[in-house]
Amino acid sequence: MYSTTSENSSKTKNLMPVNPIFNPDGDDAIENRSVWFGNITNLMQLNDVRYPWAVSLYQQMRENFWVPQKLDLTQDVVDYWNLTPEERYAFDGILSYLTFLDSVQTCNIPHLKASVTAPEISLCMAEQISQEGMHNQSYQYMIETIIPAERRNNVYEFWRTDRVLLGRCEFIAGLYQQYIDNPTSENYFIALIADFILEGLYFYNGFIYFYNLASRMLMPGSADIFKMINRDELSHVRLYQKIIPEAMQTFVHSTDRIYEMFDAAVKHECRWTNHIVGNQILGITEGSTEQYTKYLANIRLRSLGLEPLYNDDKYKKSPYIHLERFSDTKKEAHTKANFFEAGVTSYVMSSGVSGWDEI
Repeated sequence: MYSTTSENSSKTKNLMPVNPIFNPDGDDAIENRSVWFGNITNLMQLNDVRYPWAVSLYQQMRENFWVPQKLDLTQDVVDYWNLTPEERYAFDGILSYLTFLDSVQTCNIPHLKASVTAPEISLCMAEQISQEGMHNQSYQYMIETIIPAERRNNVYEFWRTDRVLLGRCEFIAGLYQQYIDNPTSENYFIALIADFILEGLYFYNGFIYFYNLASRMLMPGSADIFKMINRDELSHVRLYQKIIPEAMQTFVHSTDRIYEMFDAAVKHECRWTNHIVGNQILGITEGSTEQYTKYLANIRLRSLGLEPLYNDDKYKKSPYIHLERFSDTKKEAHTKANFFEAGVTSYVMSSGVSGWDEI
């Protein structure tokens, strides 16, 4: 089933245009500042914008600024050796996987951003790039602080030595590389969907692992860092929840292809999580991993105005509701202190971002 196309359809059959550094022949009138294919000067005129939601979201992203080194990992250094061998294996492997995810985003987002002609949305994507880089700094801080020196290289090289993780990385990067190698509008749309899936699906079983440890009084500093990263990733989800419906009105696309991408993503994510965590960690099972991953996929699809992919009643709820208090990403969306009152990591969501609960 293929969507109808907009008046820009003739343009979308060609290669995606890349914005010039400066376009003196452009016109910054509101009607020219569409997400794509606008004819603007490329100056950041933000006094009168076409997408006010993007200005609010950008402000929120800026207010979310944090520094990983401010979070105390002292207890985690001790706790690391109190983990079971299976828990340490999962800890190391998940850190390696998350390092890949944020690394590939840091490389990919500039390519997607290069064709965006709405300055306020371009700003959000620029802030996203910055946050992805800081997340990688966070992972390095954890690796260099918590993990003994003799084990660190294994973590950095885990993606190379673990065949399941290598295949996982190649699958994700391949969807992005397809657009780099052949920058058509069709491949651009696929890259946007792949980006949304990464931001909205791939991180969360990793987050759950760290929140699960925290619920058992282990690795509190690591969980504090992941609360901050989790918060950032939800702002990225919100960004793509807004721009992908615009893309669905602009680019030729197949709804069936979107469903295929989500289904493939769920299968890959379950395979990886079952490989690195499986049934070896107290509080997580292969069954709960499948339920949670499909539950998330349904939520993300609904946010795009699409029907859920998995219709069994068990995929309508999360198996990890008891861990929500550790991430605190719903309702009031603030964290009063870390789990052991060792230090305050407070933040308050800006009221300027409407629809946060939809995430």
